[in-house]
Amino acid sequence: MSTVDDSSITLRDAVAYIEANFDKAVSLAQLAELSALSVSRFATVFRQQVGLSPYKYLCGVRVRRAQTLLLAGVPGAVVATEVGFFDQSHLARHFKRFCGMTPSGFLEKARG
Repeated sequence: MSTVDDSSITLRDAVAYIEANFDKAVSLAQLAELSALSVSRFATVFRQQVGLSPYKYLCGVRVRRAQTLLLAGVPGAVVATEVGFFDQSHLARHFKRFCGMTPSGFLEKARG
């Protein structure tokens, strides 16, 4: 058992790593190591402090970056791989989960 209070554990390095490497494969083991925690402890503390699982946070970062690229006119298939999703359907699935609409619906709304 850790005697460290969860509020004193800093996740700054892990969050910064996610923000800088969202387009690559990011593992829980990498993030836990940056925070000097076990994988399970890291996942628990991350969820407590950030409010999302590390994976959901990563997907959110990817979706926000995808929004920026879509608004800049980059095609959806290119956007998907640029932000770290496997393909356009993988992007669309996560995009809809975070935004409540598909990437094309997002673009229509942004343009209208």
